[in-house]
Amino acid sequence: FRIYFKNAARSKGVTGEVLLQLLERRIDNVIFRLGFASSRAQARQVVKHNHFIVNGKTVNIPSFLVKQGDIVEIKKTKENMNKLVKVTLEKIADRQVPKWIKRDDQKLTGEIIDMPTKEDIGFHVNENLIVELYSK
Repeated sequence: FRIYFKNAARSKGVTGEVLLQLLERRIDNVIFRLGFASSRAQARQVVKHNHFIVNGKTVNIPSFLVKQGDIVEIKKTKENMNKLVKVTLEKIADRQVPKWIKRDDQKLTGEIIDMPTKEDIGFHVNENLIVELYSK
């Protein structure tokens, strides 16, 4: 977390908002937001087990940061994962995908069409308190 804070502090913009943006862009969070996993812990596990590809390359590091234009997809060789994702999508059909991600339900892919904002998080976070704590 300290590394994320240092990166946010060095970048342009409001440190707290940049920090939240960095955390939102993690691949395990993106997979959860796409609805390909029912929890962030499950998303983290399927990333570690090499089930996902970003822009044609396997990603097995949950902290991998996606950027605008990236395509996230399930490996074609992982048939069991395709079934798991379809079941998960049925269970959480009412969960909305954030506006900064576009999901293709037919191909089971997602595209990062924009950078996340503070409003896209979905719950209230007082990032000023986090900045105060970590800037000491």
